[in-house]
Amino acid sequence: MSVPMRTERDPVALATALEAAEARLLSIMQTVPDAMIIIDESGRIESLSTTAERLFGYSLDEIAGKNIKQLMPAPHREQHDSYLKRYLTTGERRIIGIGRVVVGQRRDGTTFPMHLTIGELRSGNKHYFTGFIRDLTDQQVTESRLNELQSEVTHMSRFTALGEMASTLAHEINQPLTAIANYLKGCQRLLERIDGEPALVLRDAVSKAADQALRAGHIIRRLREFVARGESERRVESLPKLIEDASTLALIGAKENGIAVSFRMDPSAALVLADRIQIQQVLVNLIRNAIDIMTESSGRRELEIGTMTNADETVEVSVSDTGAGLAPEVAAHLFQPFVTTKRKGMGLGLSICRTIVEAHGGKIWVDAKPSGGTIFRFTLRTAREEMDLAE
Repeated sequence: MSVPMRTERDPVALATALEAAEARLLSIMQTVPDAMIIIDESGRIESLSTTAERLFGYSLDEIAGKNIKQLMPAPHREQHDSYLKRYLTTGERRIIGIGRVVVGQRRDGTTFPMHLTIGELRSGNKHYFTGFIRDLTDQQVTESRLNELQSEVTHMSRFTALGEMASTLAHEINQPLTAIANYLKGCQRLLERIDGEPALVLRDAVSKAADQALRAGHIIRRLREFVARGESERRVESLPKLIEDASTLALIGAKENGIAVSFRMDPSAALVLADRIQIQQVLVNLIRNAIDIMTESSGRRELEIGTMTNADETVEVSVSDTGAGLAPEVAAHLFQPFVTTKRKGMGLGLSICRTIVEAHGGKIWVDAKPSGGTIFRFTLRTAREEMDLAE
């Protein structure tokens, strides 16, 4: 006796296939990493992934059958139904298949930024829409921190550049002022040999001019002393964290320019005594210089940032590149003010770096790499763990 085979239209087979499909969908909704929501053509929620439940604060049982606009803040909530109706009527796609950043609303009423991509599914005469959602809260926090760090470093860079320029200009201006004072004193001695009322008036005017020249010199010397003090707020800082924050800012665009970046960190070089913003400024300057140099070269582009502990209780930080290198005559004066290898540079960046490092009790220098390129190095004082606890 033969047993008849079931066809694809067999109700039992169809029910089994439907159960298997529902099981697969349930498995997807439970494991998909991004939040996923399925709605029907009326905007009612059909299914909610486990990630979406956590993100919005609703369980599927609580929100199934309710309008998706419940997960939106005003004014988007009031406008959503009209958007959906317009699409079903005209077929004009405005957001389907196009990811965009929108705002979602949790069960507790709080809102958050999210990236939304909408897909469409047709089953018979019905439309279903699938929303894939990625929470952007952490990304915005990171971007906010990056902007804050950039603002801090930019502010400190301008302040330090101003001080460096003031110190340099004070030195340069003080020399001609001294010469002017000496010439005026010579004129005064010559006028003392001449009698008459005009000579008396001239002697008095020259004497006052010499006094003002000397006064200007004293003002400039005080300015130089103020700038030279350059006192900074140094604390025990994590060197890896300083490098991480500075690299986040300085390495923008490195990958796009084909630059391979690597880190060689000494685990023992952990804590340093430093002004966080100033040392980040040094690192940003050195890293950006390396990127600029390599961007102009056609050879291999490799940037390495490293640390190591020295025997004299200092930590050495290095920034190595594979650029064109420096001519010996340029390297000898590289850290002096207004010396630059850039067409549009002011020549203050490395001078500022030297001022900051030396104010920290360290030193900064540059070495040529035998294989091509340069290595900038600077040192900082190490700090013991117990110093951090004592703060």
